[in-house]
Amino acid sequence: MKALISVSDKTGIVELAQALHALNVQLLSTGGTAKLLAKHGLPVTEVAELTQFPEMLDGRVKTLHPKVHGGLLARRDLPEHMAALKAHGIETIDLLVVNLYPFEATVAKPGCTLDDAIENIDIGGPAMVRSAAKNWKDVAVLTDAAQYEGVIAELKAGGKVSDATRFALSVAAFNRISQYDGAISNYLSSITFDATADVPTRSEFPAQSNNQFIKLQDLRYGENPHQTAAFYRDVTPSAGSLVTAQQLQGKELSYNNIADADAAWECVKSFSESACVIVKHANPCGVAVGKDALESYSKAFQTDPTSAFGGIIAFNRPVDKAAAEAVSKQFVEVLMAPSYSAEALAIFKAKANVRVLQIALPEGKAGRNTQDIKRIGSGLLIQSADNHELSLSDLKVVTTVQPTPQQLQDLLFAWKVAKYVKSNAIVFCANGMTMGVGAGQMSRLDSARIASIKAGHANLSLQGTAVASDAFFPFRDGLDVVVDAGATCVIQPGGSMRDQEVIDAANERAVAMVFSGVRHFRH
Repeated sequence: MKALISVSDKTGIVELAQALHALNVQLLSTGGTAKLLAKHGLPVTEVAELTQFPEMLDGRVKTLHPKVHGGLLARRDLPEHMAALKAHGIETIDLLVVNLYPFEATVAKPGCTLDDAIENIDIGGPAMVRSAAKNWKDVAVLTDAAQYEGVIAELKAGGKVSDATRFALSVAAFNRISQYDGAISNYLSSITFDATADVPTRSEFPAQSNNQFIKLQDLRYGENPHQTAAFYRDVTPSAGSLVTAQQLQGKELSYNNIADADAAWECVKSFSESACVIVKHANPCGVAVGKDALESYSKAFQTDPTSAFGGIIAFNRPVDKAAAEAVSKQFVEVLMAPSYSAEALAIFKAKANVRVLQIALPEGKAGRNTQDIKRIGSGLLIQSADNHELSLSDLKVVTTVQPTPQQLQDLLFAWKVAKYVKSNAIVFCANGMTMGVGAGQMSRLDSARIASIKAGHANLSLQGTAVASDAFFPFRDGLDVVVDAGATCVIQPGGSMRDQEVIDAANERAVAMVFSGVRHFRH
């Protein structure tokens, strides 16, 4: 049995080669890898010795030779293939271990030149991987260090790699080649060629978009029972994103569960204070901050107890016994938190269907998507993600009445929540708690009225509240509606042709109004 090893990333390769040698597998390798293996006392034949042709062109040509590809591609079950190998003195290769030049890591570095990128486009590696993967019935191809242990275990147990494993390795190999070629295409089609520029100018949106996703699971159905669905993740998921969640208990997640859970998790991650977010049908129906998980949940639930029934709940702090006891009194579909106490998990265990997810909070701004993608008929809309954060210094007070320090905090809280509410969005808040949420209406007036109605159903007074509008008020009537409901301060983007009319109305009604300068449409 022969193994050809040619890797850029040497992680675990010496241990793999030692295990193969112990199993009497003959080792073939290319320059740098061969030197490393020889340094560790392993008998290894260099590919240049096998092919009787030296590596050339600064390593651009090493393995592109019939003695390599013939040994990988020959079908052992076809006599004519084996006869051709014999006639040309070619020996079969049974195991290929290859990982590719680090193209993705190279182009991700600031200041990467076009020459650096080009020289990190692997040619021989992908060619060998494709040859071995095509001939999976006879050749096992390893493209990831995570595969080494399993293959060695099979070789030790039975002297060969099983058909099922070879096929799985082949699929993984072609997937890796697809990812690699997609990364090259994305990079090259994003640059503007300029012969005088050392570092090329890159567009945020390449001429061809090659997005790669890995399936995590099939789902029972999609948004509705007559639709099919599956759950995918990025090839390299960000820490702290929903796809990294560990499900501790409960039924399988549904399509709608996952969509709503993502909305809740993204919203709760945006708060530095202890926060709780309750989402129903893609919209936050209750958001609050408090001294701990229990207080933030109690306040969030109070916003709209009716909508919270069967909702998705997210915490950005550990859930303890007290919070778990409060949550368990209600019907919950999905619960998310960075961690749970043993007492909390024991409480939820009594409700076996509740899906309990544990997700490690990311550091800083990690875990955020950099782009949003929306499918349309025969196409995609791709945009940069709405990761804009507002601070006190960004606010522009436009009224005679100046907001108090407490009002400013309420306005920032309301604005943060409005960002995650479907447009048109109107959000009433007070003391770190949503008091009424109006979402997804064609008219901003209707969103404001619905928010007031929701507050009434929850027996919450809107007197003295802060209001956020995700887009500007095109007329004064929207402002009048929220002030009539009890708002005493308002945050909105500004930018309307009738801004002055709305400012005059705010002065007339003796309320404070600030402009954020940014809009947060969410469709």
